[in-house]
Amino acid sequence: MSQSPATGGTRQVQSRTVTEDEAEMRLDRWFQRHFPELSHGALQKLLRTGQVRIDGKRAEGKDRVEPGQSIRLPPGVSNSPVPRPQAVSRPAGPAISDRDAAEIQKMVIYRDDHVIVLNKPPGLAVQGGSGTEKHIDGMLDGLRFGFEQRPKLVHRLDKDTSGLLLIARTGQAAKHLTASFRDRETEKLYWAIVVGVPPKKEGAINLPLAKRPGAFDRELMQVDEENGQKALTHFRVVDSAGRRAALLALWPRTGRTHQLRVHCTAIGCPILGDRKYGGEEASLSTIADSRKLHLHARRLTLPHPSGRGELKTQAELPPHFRRTVEAFGFSTDGV
Repeated sequence: MSQSPATGGTRQVQSRTVTEDEAEMRLDRWFQRHFPELSHGALQKLLRTGQVRIDGKRAEGKDRVEPGQSIRLPPGVSNSPVPRPQAVSRPAGPAISDRDAAEIQKMVIYRDDHVIVLNKPPGLAVQGGSGTEKHIDGMLDGLRFGFEQRPKLVHRLDKDTSGLLLIARTGQAAKHLTASFRDRETEKLYWAIVVGVPPKKEGAINLPLAKRPGAFDRELMQVDEENGQKALTHFRVVDSAGRRAALLALWPRTGRTHQLRVHCTAIGCPILGDRKYGGEEASLSTIADSRKLHLHARRLTLPHPSGRGELKTQAELPPHFRRTVEAFGFSTDGV
């Protein structure tokens, strides 16, 4: 192993799978998104020396990435936990602690030889970033279940969003799953509790989104009619509590970063607990869990990656979301 240009530590070579919402992103922008501590100069040196590769091929910073592609991360350019010395000497064991392996295995709600489905809890990041030490990507060795190949992420959820997360068990399954997301063969249903009630019982939010220029947070989005990318969300009011709050079913038809959060705020109904986009208006003083994001990936329906039949999964609500549903007396029938 070599010395890391970004962190000064010694790490093993790892890889990361490009997700659906990263399609057509420049490789250098992809690194900036995932590894903001890696300087431009250091990245260029890694590219020149062939240490960064896409699907095994040398790459340049201007190359565009596609969902399902595997990006080789040189030693040190990784936010995955560093294995304990004794773990390195055990090639047959997972490169994570027994506690983390047990934790991620408890999230599994479905698995077969092609795919694993997790019910991700709120507060746990899917991938690493600056200041993020614990994340799903760094725990995937705990999901081998006897397979030699390391499972792969094929899409993402925000750190504070709970619910369904698909994990591919093979490279072939990863390609099928990412193609399903890219070609919009996947129907995604989210539940959200919002502050206020939409003006219509059901409808579409068709507002293009773009990154907010000059924002410290590189993933902060805004509605941008002129330069934004198409973003479409269908919604239905499942139940409401007067004009104070509502339980919404949300179907994102596109996969933009923070799409549901920005769209709900744009129609005057910020998601409860979403202070990033809703500010103080995204809280309710009478709700105990008001500061926790109430957005849950409830159901996924897509072609099975084996090519046979359909995969349909549903995730139970996390405790804070369930308590708020009960506090308002919302009915969840029919969705």
